Amino acid sequence: MTGRAAATLGAMSLTIRSLTAQDMAASWDLGRLAFGGPAQAPPRALDPVPGVTRYGAFDSTGRLVGRATDVGHEQWWGGRRVVAADIGGVAVIPEARGGGVARAVLAALLEGARERGAAVSALYPTVSPVYRALGWEVCGTLTTVDLDTASLPRARPEGVTVRPGGPEDVPLLTEVYERVARTRNGLLTRRGGGYDVAFDGPLPEGIDAISVAEDADGPAGILAFGRGQGYGPQARLDVVDLLAVDFRAARALVAVLAGWQTVARAVRLVLLAGDAVSAALPVERGTGIERRPWMQRPVDVAAAVAARGWPAHVSGRVRFSLADDLAPWNAGDWELTVEDGAGQLRRTTGGPDLWLRPGGFAALYCAAVTGPGAVQAGLAGGSGDPAGLDLLGSGPPAALLDYF
Repeated sequence: MTGRAAATLGAMSLTIRSLTAQDMAASWDLGRLAFGGPAQAPPRALDPVPGVTRYGAFDSTGRLVGRATDVGHEQWWGGRRVVAADIGGVAVIPEARGGGVARAVLAALLEGARERGAAVSALYPTVSPVYRALGWEVCGTLTTVDLDTASLPRARPEGVTVRPGGPEDVPLLTEVYERVARTRNGLLTRRGGGYDVAFDGPLPEGIDAISVAEDADGPAGILAFGRGQGYGPQARLDVVDLLAVDFRAARALVAVLAGWQTVARAVRLVLLAGDAVSAALPVERGTGIERRPWMQRPVDVAAAVAARGWPAHVSGRVRFSLADDLAPWNAGDWELTVEDGAGQLRRTTGGPDLWLRPGGFAALYCAAVTGPGAVQAGLAGGSGDPAGLDLLGSGPPAALLDYF
């Protein structure tokens, strides 16, 4: 939705529309007030980004009172790219908080996202109850840890060589990431939107060095990190990416990090459960652990089912009803069918004996909960056997490696 929408919240009359270049300074000021930051906006923050849509709510005087950004991502689901309306920068002026401004902006964002073909939505909440009330549900956690470099294994496996990388290897960050991510659920494709914006300098922001692991078939892993300052007890490497398609490449790159122990006591990185890198790390030694929960929501339930890949060995059907005040096109009675690696969600009649909330759909879709667990959490219910809802959660649990 790129036009205007009107909403009345109590005594406040709102106009909701996409932000223009003339609105960006006010948007920056609102974000700075909400989240902190410099008074002067970086020039790039004021520039439009293709594929990114910023929404604003304006009161009757034309003042910007709320905003939210559809950051224009795609996510991997069962080996397929699924268009997403991932959300960042939700902010409301203090005087209007609790009055429904965020709800109105997010409703407009979801409507616009559906129009452009988005099926799912993720966000990182500053306060989860606000988003739970609007249909998002916590489905996973972005976990960052600090590891003592002296604890990292230094042995390098045979058959893998590691070479220093340079600006010409930056495309490998996306290529190796994609080989890892496309086998998972929920991870971003890292294409489109802000990912297509050219970076300043020879390397992307935050990256001072790159190492590339290669085997007989070519690049099998890549490490990119920021060096930080100093070389004393507080010195730390900040890993932007540590990706490997197999265990040998992971061990070779972890050994590179281990070689920094004389000048950098710690390394900070994001963990992806069950990947080759985590299998090569002493994760039990992690300290300073930071966990950022992320939430998921369906934008269009039928599109979310049809667009993703499903496990080829899974087949079945289940019927449920869904209520969705924020995205009313999702509401109604549905029958889910999964077979031959594909899923379909069709309208049905007759009153299903199971029901879901949007957050329940999201948690099941992300394999973050079972059907019985969704009932226990108040996300599902009915007189039918909730185990049938496990069909919606077929596949590996969803994950994210990127903060937005």
